[in-house]
Amino acid sequence: MRKWLYSIALLGVMSVIIIVLLFEQNDRFRQGVYKTMIAENQIPEEYVPIYQEASDEYGIPWELLASVHRVETIFSTMDPLVSPVGALGHFQFMPRTWVGWTYPGVDDIGNIDEETDITDTFLIEEHQGYGTDAKGTGQADPFDLNDSAHAAARYLADHGATEGDFEQALFSYNKSEDYVEEVLNYYQTYIEQGYELISIPFQNHAE
Repeated sequence: MRKWLYSIALLGVMSVIIIVLLFEQNDRFRQGVYKTMIAENQIPEEYVPIYQEASDEYGIPWELLASVHRVETIFSTMDPLVSPVGALGHFQFMPRTWVGWTYPGVDDIGNIDEETDITDTFLIEEHQGYGTDAKGTGQADPFDLNDSAHAAARYLADHGATEGDFEQALFSYNKSEDYVEEVLNYYQTYIEQGYELISIPFQNHAE
């Protein structure tokens, strides 16, 4: 009997170790865990002041910004914060959208030379990009949550969100009807059913 219990305990410990290793080393597994773990009506509490500040600045609902963040990177739990096509940061901007589309690109989807300093605010101003230095640090970094959230809010505002045309704004942000529907589903959940504030364990991306 003791030997049987020992075997069960050992199997349990090994299972936990395997799950932890998968979580820490397998990006897809970790993202799947977070996507399942975070309920439809949940929002990380630490991010709400950032959403609210950016949304107040650009005149859009902060819940819309939270919904975009949820869909783009599952509240920054995606690791790394770089998509297969090259979108960067917490809110997944293509480099040329961040720097400005008058800046030369290496393809037609918005990538630029890797040597380019996309945080250069003078470069962004020159090419009228959406990169935003939210805290006045002298850099506009898509991997800084404040900068990325303000840039996303500004982009949505410029594309119709301030007038209440959320569908148009979201479709401009990501030209996919499925994307628009998914974001609006979260937004409507937050607005109509309320939201629950949570803390995300093992979260390392918020800056």
